[in-house]
Amino acid sequence: MKFNMPYSFAFIEGLSLIVIVPILLVLLVLGFVVISFFNTWLKAMLAKAPVGFLNIIAMKLRGVPYGLVVDARITAVKAGVDLSTDDLEAHFLAGGNLIPTVQAIIAAMKAGISLDFSRACAIDLATKGSGKSVTDAVRTSVDPKVIDCPSQDGPKKSIDGVAKDGIQVKAKARVTVRTNLERFVGGAKEETIIARVGEGIVTTIGSADTYKVVLESPDMISKTVLGRGLDVGTAFEILSIDIADVDVGANVGASLQEAQAEANKNMAQAQAEIRRAAAVAVEQEMKARVQEMRAKVVEAEAQVPLAMAEAFRSGNLGIMDYYKMKNIDADTQMRGSIAKPEKDESDGEIKG
Repeated sequence: MKFNMPYSFAFIEGLSLIVIVPILLVLLVLGFVVISFFNTWLKAMLAKAPVGFLNIIAMKLRGVPYGLVVDARITAVKAGVDLSTDDLEAHFLAGGNLIPTVQAIIAAMKAGISLDFSRACAIDLATKGSGKSVTDAVRTSVDPKVIDCPSQDGPKKSIDGVAKDGIQVKAKARVTVRTNLERFVGGAKEETIIARVGEGIVTTIGSADTYKVVLESPDMISKTVLGRGLDVGTAFEILSIDIADVDVGANVGASLQEAQAEANKNMAQAQAEIRRAAAVAVEQEMKARVQEMRAKVVEAEAQVPLAMAEAFRSGNLGIMDYYKMKNIDADTQMRGSIAKPEKDESDGEIKG
């Protein structure tokens, strides 16, 4: 059997290319992968915060920014906090901010405040979307902040209370607070502090016998309000309450008395109008009754001629009796005309 040697070498050469090219491509891809992850792996090794090479590849496959996780671990380890990549990756997948959380833990540790990674993650997730961060919470715990009461961004510029003498007192307070990290998750925020302090100021002013007491001792407000434990259930610890300004407002008591007097006057006028209307109604009713009586008299008088005619027919009344009655009637009318005063038509005066 004879072989064609040139043909055999060409076949072997083609087969070699088919096998070698894919292998080279695979090696090339692996080379790029190694190079792309090598820098991150080497950086962690040199920072003495080693991260496994396969762990880095696994984070890449899970869609986790491995560079951010490694940087967060390096930052924590350099500050003396040993955080595993699993914890950091879990917090990122939960929607947390890795670098601010690690920075908050470091800041708390430097300030001597106990803050573990789990609580820091809980605070970071609780503040997400509120415009604040766990770093702000730790910063406020280290460096207390001042809250204006009422808030300068609100419509009201002062807290108004009324003393027992009816005089209004306007007060402004400044509340110094620091974050209580133990109660931050689930605790009420600044709005609750402002509301409670405002309520306490109004109550204290209202319990004063006169506004002069408040003006003479404005510190009585801060002492009374501070002693009520207003920070219970909140994310803050109240350090002090300072009254920044106290002014005298309107005489609310006098205004209320004036309004009450006006209301009483209107009520009395309404009752008088009711009585007047009732009197007018009674008067009209009496007039109607008078007209009714007059109608009855006219009706009775109309029966007199009929009765006389019947008396004539029945013989109970004679002609002489009739004339006597007419004379008496004429005499009566004459006496009445003489007794009546005459009225002058020219000047309207009555003549005697």
